[in-house]
Amino acid sequence: MTDWSQLSHAYGSAEDIPALLDRIEADPSAECWSDLWSALCHQGTVYSASFAALPRLTAIAATAADPKEQLNALHLAAAIVAGADQLNEPGDVRAKNAQDIAVLLRTANEHLRTAPDRTDYIYLLEAVLAFEGVPVWGEDLAWGLVNEEYQLSCPQCGTDLFIAIGDYGYFSTSGDHALHDDVEKAPLRPADPGDLHGIGRRLHTLALGDGQQDVASALTYLFGSAHCTDCGTDFVVADRVGDPC
Repeated sequence: MTDWSQLSHAYGSAEDIPALLDRIEADPSAECWSDLWSALCHQGTVYSASFAALPRLTAIAATAADPKEQLNALHLAAAIVAGADQLNEPGDVRAKNAQDIAVLLRTANEHLRTAPDRTDYIYLLEAVLAFEGVPVWGEDLAWGLVNEEYQLSCPQCGTDLFIAIGDYGYFSTSGDHALHDDVEKAPLRPADPGDLHGIGRRLHTLALGDGQQDVASALTYLFGSAHCTDCGTDFVVADRVGDPC
């Protein structure tokens, strides 16, 4: 039996977490999920209570009547697991929770084939990678593809760059293109799908196989090349994702 009084979350004692999980299972709401996210994965930070909540999240992901609630549970559980290396506790938290993580991984893979839209599909892809323990992409795949923009730094001059992949277009720039129309932009060069390898090839193949052509196309730009508009350096976009700006 978990002694929640001995665990903590973003705001202190975790004694309130069981009741919050009970409310989510009985009558889920966006407010309850927001409260749970804020407590257990506040701005990407995880706590001792975060992993203690995994069995309940696993149960919701596997058995909730509403597929939306299953996806909510998978998304939060994936964010928690992706932050495993933050915990300075004895033992391997991933190993301690291996059974739940295995169920979560299987459930996420099942949902990939029936994802209702592009955004849910991308979050599910990220969840699969988080549960598998894939570095970088288990945390940083979705934030850029869903928002259609990555922010990263040039490997040569260190300039902060916006990499647009979506409705804004497909380009790199050091200017704030959302506020100003006259910034210098350099077109991205997508990778040839036949030249993709490693994680890029795997993700592209998955997206195509699941009928997510738009996601597959975006991935060719993510694993393609960009041009720094300040110093002229060419680099692979994916190589810079996860590096601090």
